[in-house]
Amino acid sequence: MHGKLGGTGKLVILPVDQGFEHGPIKSFEVNPDAYDPHYHFQLAVDSGVSAYAAPVGMIEAGASIYAGMLPLILKLNSFNSLHSKNLTSDQAITSSVKDALRLGCLAVGFTIYPGSAKCFDMMEEAREIVAEAKSYGLAVVLWSYPRGEVISKEGETAVDVIAYAAHIAALLSASIIKVKLPTKYLEREEIETENIESLSKRITRKYVKRSCFAGKRIVVFSGGESKSVNEICNEAKEIKQGGGNGSIIGRNTFQRKREEALSMLKDIMDICT
Repeated sequence: MHGKLGGTGKLVILPVDQGFEHGPIKSFEVNPDAYDPHYHFQLAVDSGVSAYAAPVGMIEAGASIYAGMLPLILKLNSFNSLHSKNLTSDQAITSSVKDALRLGCLAVGFTIYPGSAKCFDMMEEAREIVAEAKSYGLAVVLWSYPRGEVISKEGETAVDVIAYAAHIAALLSASIIKVKLPTKYLEREEIETENIESLSKRITRKYVKRSCFAGKRIVVFSGGESKSVNEICNEAKEIKQGGGNGSIIGRNTFQRKREEALSMLKDIMDICT
């Protein structure tokens, strides 16, 4: 593993795919420096995070300049918010494993939507990508985000649904599994509620981590909506206490001014160790 957390079994990854997902103005206007792809590369290098993840255009813009300075994760598929809300949740494949090799990436990332009407197609795509990536020695990060017609909005982060989504990613042979932070809401299963009151208990080997082959797979958690530094650090403490492997934090990093982002990432990595 790379960066300040190298050798610890923990990861903090900087992902910058939100421009695709939410548009450039919503993603970057709050911190205009973030319009520049090189800003994110340099932020990742200077902070000492474990890796930087982005779609092909962002990676291409800086891969040759920053070659060998940090591990790169090529995000292979993406959604955009111009997509009609009346259509089922899906993502377009926008790059390939060969692109990842060409750009010197050490891993690829791919999103699946368990519960979507397109989930079986996405899983079959993931299967092919995992096999190809691993044949070249690349790691695979699966973003496993439950959603769809049979899952309520609140259920998308329910502890039982998140555990199920994480298990699906493990079964698809993900090297690293990315899920959202689980809430104490229950969508499908009966669980003793006293065991899920705290975030750490929801993450613990009894639920999300346990669902990933009894804790034998790496699980990192998304930062989610914009939050205060204190909230993010408290979540990092709960993730550590629950046995999670770290965080993958995008907008909560690059929407802050550079010095504040660097300070926050240092605090998170200090907590992880």
